[in-house]
Amino acid sequence: MSNYPKAIGPYSAYREVNGLLFISGQLPINPDSGEIESHDIKEQTKQSLKNIGAILEENGISYDKVIKTTCFLADINDFVAFNEIYAEFFKAPYPARSAFAVKDIPKGAKVEIEIIAQKG
Repeated sequence: MSNYPKAIGPYSAYREVNGLLFISGQLPINPDSGEIESHDIKEQTKQSLKNIGAILEENGISYDKVIKTTCFLADINDFVAFNEIYAEFFKAPYPARSAFAVKDIPKGAKVEIEIIAQKG
């Protein structure tokens, strides 16, 4: 079993193209249970970023090679709490980032994060 959840639809968890790793949006799914185990935004953010970390590690990449993140929040009021956890995983110089509040996220999640990282 991998350390990140399998895709929940017809898409790849990640793809590598020309030295860049594109990681599909990671939900806060525990890879062992296949479920979202917390309703807390901080815990969900941490799980999404752990899932990303597992994919990075599988590809021999660390968080400092992440160049762009796109973050989706179900509630923009969670932005401050989200940033607290995000800052635990990324250090300056931070990746470029876009963050959006969206109406719904699959499986009732509060957060979904996708990234682009540089290999090598």
